[in-house]
Amino acid sequence: MTETFDIAIVGAGITGCAIARQLARYDLSICVVEAANDIALGASKANGGLVHAGYDPAPGTVKAQVNARGCELYGTWAQELGFLFRRTGSMVLGFNDEDRAHLEKLRQNGLANGVPELSIISSERIHELEPRASAKATCALWCPSTGFVDPFEVAIAALENAVANGVTFMRSAPVEAIEVAGGEATDRAARFTLATPAGDVHCRYLINAAGNGAADISHMAGAEEFQMVWRQGNIVVLDKEPRTLMPLYPVPTPVSKGVIVTGTVHGNTVITATAAVREPGDTQTYASDVNALLTGARKLVPDLDTRRVVRAFAGGRPVIKGTNDFFIGQSAVVPGLFQAAGIQSPGVASAPAIAERMEQVLRESGVALRERADWNPIRRAPDDFDRAPLARKEELIESDPAWGQIVCRCETVPEAEIVAAIRRRPGAVSVEGVKRRCRAGMGRCQSGFCQSRVVAILARELGCDPSEVLLEDTGSWLVEGPLKGVR
Repeated sequence: MTETFDIAIVGAGITGCAIARQLARYDLSICVVEAANDIALGASKANGGLVHAGYDPAPGTVKAQVNARGCELYGTWAQELGFLFRRTGSMVLGFNDEDRAHLEKLRQNGLANGVPELSIISSERIHELEPRASAKATCALWCPSTGFVDPFEVAIAALENAVANGVTFMRSAPVEAIEVAGGEATDRAARFTLATPAGDVHCRYLINAAGNGAADISHMAGAEEFQMVWRQGNIVVLDKEPRTLMPLYPVPTPVSKGVIVTGTVHGNTVITATAAVREPGDTQTYASDVNALLTGARKLVPDLDTRRVVRAFAGGRPVIKGTNDFFIGQSAVVPGLFQAAGIQSPGVASAPAIAERMEQVLRESGVALRERADWNPIRRAPDDFDRAPLARKEELIESDPAWGQIVCRCETVPEAEIVAAIRRRPGAVSVEGVKRRCRAGMGRCQSGFCQSRVVAILARELGCDPSEVLLEDTGSWLVEGPLKGVR
């Protein structure tokens, strides 16, 4: 099946989804083309979810231009899109005079980048703000604007809002080839043809937001040649705490912000992340990396009970070889192709501003952006049974008894919430897709009790056999077949 659009966006990570949501307000036909079978299956799911404030990037870089602005926009985006966001503030802990000098450099960086209310504080103030911070810390950079999100929840919310406003989502559609027609990019005729297993996609303009695949898309389109480096990060998740930790950072290194300890919007503690250059696609966890995380975390929070680990995972940051910056703009080689490449850290924090910047780049390149009269920026958050007030729980159960049938006991997720996650547009088509939308399987048992029931619900809702239900992407079947003739 062949589709024709004004704009095709390659990649349904947080960057591509944010851009789709930003552009959905205009009278344009837009398609998001994703290689995997769901939203945010690359770098967007494999990070700590920190909304960095913007004091770390070097002034004048593209990162610096979008980081602080993205952090600022998160309050509005969370309100409009209904995802969880906590702006707790953060501290970079220093332990000696050398660290203090580095903190002052970070403060000056932040001031140049437009980060508000940065200050160097004493040990007494540190422990007022975060009593569990190391007593050995003598100073800290206090940044009130830092926060955290679930990055995949942001991407899902943004794309759901975009789809509700007319954007098309093509999943399981890896781009295998790109044909570029002659003529100007502003011609009404389609300039780009994307060949995918799900059908060809024709578009006038192409936005490359393919994460770790961005270099391949650029190459296929005959545009800039660059190479992606797989800077792998291991991350550790601890069980929920009675009180959520504020993000605590060490003094950063030239290539990394170091081992960070942070709370999450659901009350877990995350230790993030190592930074090692490894083979592309390597998502293995390494004992040496995990030990480095636990050691680094205990330096910041000495009483952290690292026996409470419930999950360790890894992902690769999309780093462009030879630069530590983002590449956002129109291709200098192929008119009509727009690049959003190299979106490594602070990509989550910058996503709303990257979308805003891409809109401006399109406008300056002559793309007609006429606002739609029926544009609706609001996405109502789905019901979260675990967090709902008692009165709302009773109302939901009264409306459908399946709201009272708890499937995931760790996170208190009922059957009806799982069904809703599957039926949303775009909805879950795998066990992990359900998990990212409603947390079934996110708890301390990590699906030990609920996975079989989630598989059964998916099979029923998708109209397939349980043996066809996937854990994650294509090929990740969970069920081999009936046992002893019993189905």
